Amino acid sequence: MNFFRGVIGGQQAGAQPSGVETIQKLCDRVASSTLLEDRRDAVRALKSLSKKYRLEVGTQAMDHLIRILQTDSSDSEILGYALDTLYNIICSDEEEEQDESEDAVPVKSKSAADDAQRRQEDDIGAQFTERFIQEPENVTLLLTLLEEFDFHVRWPGVKMLTALLKSQCAQVQGIILVSPMGVSRLMDLLADSREVIRNDGLLLLQQLTKGNAAIQKIVAFENAFERLLDIITEEGTSDGGIVVEDCLLLLLNLLKNNSSNQNFFKEGSYIQRMKPWFEVGDDNSGWSAQKVTNLHLMLQLVRVMVSPVNPAGATASCQKAMFQCGLLQQLCTILMATGVPADILTETINTVSEVIRGSQVNQDYFASVNAPSNPPRPAIVVLLMSMVNERQPFVLRCAVLYCFQCFLYKNEKGQGEIVATLLPSTIDANSISAGQLLCGGLFSADSLSNWCAAVALGHALQENLTQKEQLLRVQLATSLGKPPVSLLQQCTNILSQGSKVQTRVGLLMLLCTWMSNCPIAVTHFLHNQENVPFLTAQISENLGEDERLVQGLCALLLGICIYYNDNSLENYTKEKLKQLIEKRIGKENFVEKLGFITKHELYSRAAQKPQPAFSTPEHMLFDHEFTKLVKELEGVITKAVHKSSEEDKKEEEVKKTLEQHDSIVTQYKELIREQDTQLNELKEQVSSLTSQKDQMQSTITQQLSQIQQHKDQYNILKLKLGKDSGQDGAQVNGQLEEVTLLREEVEELRRKHSVLNSQLLEKEALISSLRAEGVQTSEGTAASAGNTELLKEVETLRAQVQSQTAEISQLQRERQELQSRAETTAAVSGDNVDAAKITELENRLSTQSAEIHRLQEEVRSLTESRALMEKDLATASSTATILQTEKSKLQQEVTESKKEQDDLLMLLADQDQKILTLKQKLKDLGETIEDEDDLDARDQSDEDEEEEEDDDDDEDEDEEDA
Repeated sequence: MNFFRGVIGGQQAGAQPSGVETIQKLCDRVASSTLLEDRRDAVRALKSLSKKYRLEVGTQAMDHLIRILQTDSSDSEILGYALDTLYNIICSDEEEEQDESEDAVPVKSKSAADDAQRRQEDDIGAQFTERFIQEPENVTLLLTLLEEFDFHVRWPGVKMLTALLKSQCAQVQGIILVSPMGVSRLMDLLADSREVIRNDGLLLLQQLTKGNAAIQKIVAFENAFERLLDIITEEGTSDGGIVVEDCLLLLLNLLKNNSSNQNFFKEGSYIQRMKPWFEVGDDNSGWSAQKVTNLHLMLQLVRVMVSPVNPAGATASCQKAMFQCGLLQQLCTILMATGVPADILTETINTVSEVIRGSQVNQDYFASVNAPSNPPRPAIVVLLMSMVNERQPFVLRCAVLYCFQCFLYKNEKGQGEIVATLLPSTIDANSISAGQLLCGGLFSADSLSNWCAAVALGHALQENLTQKEQLLRVQLATSLGKPPVSLLQQCTNILSQGSKVQTRVGLLMLLCTWMSNCPIAVTHFLHNQENVPFLTAQISENLGEDERLVQGLCALLLGICIYYNDNSLENYTKEKLKQLIEKRIGKENFVEKLGFITKHELYSRAAQKPQPAFSTPEHMLFDHEFTKLVKELEGVITKAVHKSSEEDKKEEEVKKTLEQHDSIVTQYKELIREQDTQLNELKEQVSSLTSQKDQMQSTITQQLSQIQQHKDQYNILKLKLGKDSGQDGAQVNGQLEEVTLLREEVEELRRKHSVLNSQLLEKEALISSLRAEGVQTSEGTAASAGNTELLKEVETLRAQVQSQTAEISQLQRERQELQSRAETTAAVSGDNVDAAKITELENRLSTQSAEIHRLQEEVRSLTESRALMEKDLATASSTATILQTEKSKLQQEVTESKKEQDDLLMLLADQDQKILTLKQKLKDLGETIEDEDDLDARDQSDEDEEEEEDDDDDEDEDEEDA
C-alpha cells in the first residue's frame, strides 16, 4: 500500500497541468496582465493550443480575443496572433484531422469516421461563428482591421472573414452590406501587391457575392470587372493557373442571373476583351487540366451573357456585340479546330448555339461557316454527321442537336434552306446535304438517331406554314422496284411497324408539329385509310407504363386531326371523327389518355429550359418546344372533342367574325404604321425647326447685346451733344437764312422765265405776220422798210431771249426766207433793189447770231447754278429735318430728366425729414449731435484759416523776391 501511495504521491507531485487548466490560466493572464508583452505571450500560447483544444479555447478565450482586437489595435503582432487563434477556432485544419483519424481508426471504417468527424467539426465551427457574429460590431471591427497594410494583420483577417462567410453566409453578408464602406474595403484587397493576400481576397469575394444581388451590384460598380480582367490577362488567360480560375468563378457570381451587372458588363465594352481568351493555336495537343478548366469557365461566362433565360433585349444586344467584336468567329474557329478536348468541344458547341439563337445576323454567319475539309463542307452538315453517328459521345450529340435547334429558332430563312435540301429539285447526288442526313437518321436502326433527327426536322417546321406545305412534296425511294412514297406516309409506316418507344415518340412529335395549324397536312394524313384506325387502336388498348406516353401522343395527334380539320374529306370530317372517338374510345378515356403526356416525369424536366439535358439516352423523350405545343393544344383539343355540331357551327361563325375583325385590325395597323411614319417625319421637322429656332434665338441674343452697346454709345454721344447744342443752333439759323434767300432767287428766276416765254410767243406771232407781208410786197422800198423794222425787232429780241435753242433755229430759217424773198424782190423790181443794204442786213444777222449764242451760254450757266442751289437746298432741308428730330428727342429726354430730378428732390426732401426726425429722437435720448450748419461753419472757418496761411506764405515769398 505504501508503495502505491508513494507512486501516486510522486505522480501527483510531478504532474503537469491539463490543457483545460493551461487555457484557463492563459485566459486569466490575457484578461489581467497590464503589460503588452505578457498579453502577447499569452495569446501566442493560446494560438498554439487552438488547433488541438479547439473547443476549449473557443469556449473560454473567444471573448478575451475579441477584446484584444478592440483594445490592442496598435500592436500588429498581438492582432495577428488573435486573428489566427479565432480562425483556428472557427475553421478546423482538415489535414490534421485526417492525420488524427488515420491514427485513431482502422482503415475499414476510415471514410465513415471521417464523415462523422467532419460533420462534428462543421457544427462546432458554425456554433462559434454564430457566437462571433451575434454582435455585428465584431464583423465591423474585422473590416476595420483589413485596412491595416501589415501582412500579419491583413492576411489572417482575410482568412477569418472568409471562414465566417463559409459558415454563416447570409448573416455575414447582411452585416457587411449595412457596414459603411464595407464592400469597398474588401475590393481594395484586389489591388494588394502581395499575391497571397490578393488571391485570398478573390476567395473572400467569391463567398461574399454568392446569391446576393445587392452585393453583386456594389462589387461590380466598384470597378471589379476591370480589375478581374486585368488579373486574368496578367496571369496568362486560359494558360494561367488557379488564380485565373478564381477570377472566372467570381465573374460568374457577379453576372449570373443579374441583368443589371450584365448590362454594365456590356456597356463597359468588356465583351470585346473576352475575344483573346479563345485564340487557340494550330497545335492543340497536350492540354493541361487547368487550361481545360479555365476555358470551360470562360465558355460558361459567354453563355451567361446570352442565356435564353435573360431578357430578350439584353440577350440580343450581347449577341450583336459578340458578332461585331469577332468573338463568334473565334468560337467557330475552335468548333472546327482539331485536337480540341471533347468536353471543351461540347461546351463550345453549346456556347455557339446560344450566341446565334434568335439572332438573324449570327445565324446567317453560322450558315456560311465551312469546315476545313476537302472538299469544304458547311459546319452544319459536319455537326449533323456527328449527331446521327451512334459512335459519338452522348453529350456531344445532345450539344449538336441544341445547336441545330438554336440555328433554326425564329429563322425562317434557315428553315427554308433545310427543307429545300429535301425537295427533288434541289437534291445533289455528289454531295451530302443536311436533309439527306436528317432522313438517314430518321430511318436508321439507332433509336437515338431517330429521335434526334425527328426533333431536328420538327424545328425546321416550327411556326412555319410554308415549309410544312413544302415538306409534303418530299418523296422517298424505299427499295428498288417500288414506287416512291411521301415522307409523311413513311413516318406512319414506321409507326405501324411497332419500333422502339423512343423512335415512335420522336415520330409522333414530328407528326404533331407538322400537322398543327396546317389543314393541308391533316388532309394528307387522313387520306391514308389506315392511319385513323391505327391511332384509335393504339389509344383504346390497355398497355403498360412504357406505352402510356405513346398512347397520349396518339391521342394528341388524333385531336390535331379534329381541331385543324377543314372537312374536305367526307369520311373524316370533324363530326365523324368525334363520333368515332365516342364509339371506339370514349370521350373521358380519350381525355385521360391525352393527359398522360403532361403527367410524365420527363415532361416537366424538358419544359424547364431549351437545352436538352438528359443523364442517359433513354431519358431523351421530350423536346422543349414540343412541350409548349402540348400546353397550347391540350385544352383546345379537349374542348373540341366535347363540343357538339351546333357549337362547332357557332365556333366557325365566330372564327369568320374574328377573321373579319382581324382584317379590319390589319387595315388599322397599316393605317397606324403610315401615321407613325408621318409622325416620325413631323418629329424630324420639329427637331430641325427647333434647331433653327435655337440658332435664331442665339442670333437675336447677339443682336440684342449689340443694340444695348449701341444704346450705351448713343447715351454717351447724347451727353456730348448736350454741350454743343448752342453752337449747332446758331449754325442751323444761318443755314435757314441762306435757304430762304435761295428760295427767293429761284422764285425770281421762275418769274423772269415765264415773262420771257410770253414775249417769245408774241415775237413768233409777229414773224408769222411778216411772212405774210413779204409775199404781198412788190416794190424794193417796201422790202427795205420791212427789213429795217425787222432789224429793230431783232435787236430788241436779243436783249430779251435767254436760252431757247428753238429760237436760234427759227431765226436762221427766217434769215434764209428773207434772203430768198430779197432775191425774189430784186428779180421783180430790177434796179430798185440796193445790194449794199442786203449785205448790211446779213452782217447784222451774223452779229445777232453771236449775241444769241452768248445769251445761250449765260442761260446754261444760270441753269447749272440753279441746280446746284436746289441740291444745296435739299441737303439743308434734310439736315434741318434731322436736327429737328434730334432736337425733339433731346427735349423729350430733358423733360424726362427734369421729371426724374423732381422725383429725386422729393425723395431727398423725405430723406431730410427722416434725418431730422431721427436726430430729434437722438437728442431726446441725450446724444450730442452736430448739425449740418455747425459742420458748415466749422468747414468755413477751416477754409478761412487756410486762406490766411496761404496769404502769409505769399507775402513771405514776395519779401524774399524783393
